[in-house]
Amino acid sequence: MYALSIITENRAGVLRDVATVMADYLANIQMIQQSIIASGPNTGKAYLYFEFEECGNHGELIADLARVPSVVDVTIYPPFSRIFGSRVIIIGGGAQVAQVALGAVNEADRHNIRGERISVDTIPLVGEQDLALAVDAVARLPRASILVLAGSLMGGEVSRAVERVRAAGIPVIALKMAGSVPSHADLVVTDPIQAGVFAVMHVSGKAVFDINRVRGREF
Repeated sequence: MYALSIITENRAGVLRDVATVMADYLANIQMIQQSIIASGPNTGKAYLYFEFEECGNHGELIADLARVPSVVDVTIYPPFSRIFGSRVIIIGGGAQVAQVALGAVNEADRHNIRGERISVDTIPLVGEQDLALAVDAVARLPRASILVLAGSLMGGEVSRAVERVRAAGIPVIALKMAGSVPSHADLVVTDPIQAGVFAVMHVSGKAVFDINRVRGREF
């Protein structure tokens, strides 16, 4: 897997021009992110990030991309999977999120010291609609491997969003709480620190814990 970023002029047709060059080299694009740079010397220019495989000639591809008229800079990076690895996503109330993150970060540190790459992402939120939108978005996050819902009360549209995330192949751990979310989660855990530990152990390539073996249980 290769990764590169491209800074270009902010105009129509840039993505087409860049993608055409990559297609010429049979670069199979696995991920793309686009944004407008908001600060620094390239403010206002476009930023493109690609991860791709099966490139015919990596060096020549970079040289040809740099020759595209609208391209300002091309930089090669290791892909995110080698840097940040699998992502544990924690959503919910601030106090509960902090405790789940404590367990997840401590457990991830133990695995990452041994060469794995597991990162932890959190967002404290309140309100059914905001929570449901955030849960639904997890299925669109690159490398999201498991979701932990940390709160005192979740249900309604959040529960329906949980089902959609699970249908996308992402398991869900819920703290023991009021509302219907626990009945829709793969696993219910009373201790928030332990919930974070379980989440990291599930995504680890070396741990023996597998959420599929305890699905539907409460700890």
